[in-house]
Amino acid sequence: MEAICWEDGCLKLLDQTLLPGKYEYLNCREHKDVAEAIKRLSVRGAPAIGAAAAYGLVLGANCCRATSAGEFVRAVEQAAGELAATRPTAVNLQWALDRMLARLRSEGNQEPAHLRAALLDEAHRIYAGDVQANRRMGAFGLEVVPPGARVLTHCNAGALATAGYGTALGVVRAAHAAGLLERVYADETRPLLQGARLTAWEMIQENIPVTLLTDNMAGYLMACGKVDLVVVGADRIAANGDVANKIGTYGVAVLAREHGLPFYVAAPLSTVDFAAASGKNIPIEERDPREVTHIAGVPLAPEGVEVWNPAFDVTPHHLVTAIITDRGIARPPYVQTLAKLRNKE
Repeated sequence: MEAICWEDGCLKLLDQTLLPGKYEYLNCREHKDVAEAIKRLSVRGAPAIGAAAAYGLVLGANCCRATSAGEFVRAVEQAAGELAATRPTAVNLQWALDRMLARLRSEGNQEPAHLRAALLDEAHRIYAGDVQANRRMGAFGLEVVPPGARVLTHCNAGALATAGYGTALGVVRAAHAAGLLERVYADETRPLLQGARLTAWEMIQENIPVTLLTDNMAGYLMACGKVDLVVVGADRIAANGDVANKIGTYGVAVLAREHGLPFYVAAPLSTVDFAAASGKNIPIEERDPREVTHIAGVPLAPEGVEVWNPAFDVTPHHLVTAIITDRGIARPPYVQTLAKLRNKE
């Protein structure tokens, strides 16, 4: 399955708001189309929106009619700013845009046609690099998966959330291929049901045994001895190992600690924000109250009720057993081990 596809100057994004009922692509021809797709969660997941934004910047460059290098660069920088403003928590978005702009500036005072080609090349590199990174994470993750593993995951950190293969679900896929996996338990992940709509769908597509449960069943599932480990993704990781991920992750981590279960985070090193000392420095996006009060347009709550709808929460580093990255596995103390992986060639 491809969440992101570049074809003949058009970025095709699998509209994840329609899954699992419909499998349809959005055709994006301007950077504003990509920005809107990111805002409305047609494309979501930190690595995926980073890759999508990179191609979105290419579209912005392709639509730019500037004839001088300076004017062209300024127009592309403006498009990058619009794309960066779409979602504040996932650090891969800004990381990808920074990388694209660095490539643009490194090309010097070239003709716009040359600069457009350079940007497309860099976007392709970001896309391919993410797939490779996910496969490396899957291989590293085998170190922590026991035979006959029953894995609980929260939200969706699979092929749909990345350029391909997945982070947390990349570990699951690798374990399944190695014959280590017995079953995946997928939290439904309220309020947008990414576990029910996306993770369960991905697993069924690949014939990986999966059981869906509501979020408030996770604790009892653990108490019944049906889980061996938890593996989740991340949208941003602070330098000290605090992890921002989909709302509800923190509760799963607390439950895992109470039941003596390892809690692993799988994310590329590009998801680590070394400028953020701790989770207190991570901005948390708050979204439309209707995501809580309605499902598929059907009201579930009384009209006018006040709603708090943070899209993410922060799991403190002391609840994280290890962080599986594309450069290896980091264990506490994360300030040291993440920095060491950062410097690893």
